[in-house]
Amino acid sequence: MNTKLNIVYWKGERFWLGKILEHPEIMSQGETIEELEENLKDAYKLMLMDDVPSDYKLKEISV
Repeated sequence: MNTKLNIVYWKGERFWLGKILEHPEIMSQGETIEELEENLKDAYKLMLMDDVPSDYKLKEISV
């Protein structure tokens, strides 16, 4: 999966905070911008796979 997403982020009192613009319900934080980005990626993947059983298969298709 190579999806490009846009994030908006800002410095809070202690952490960098951000959300994915295409999915504003996904927010996260990190001590660094890099950590924030990783946390947002993880949250996005969890959202995508939320209702997928653990024994799923993955296959690339052409459209």
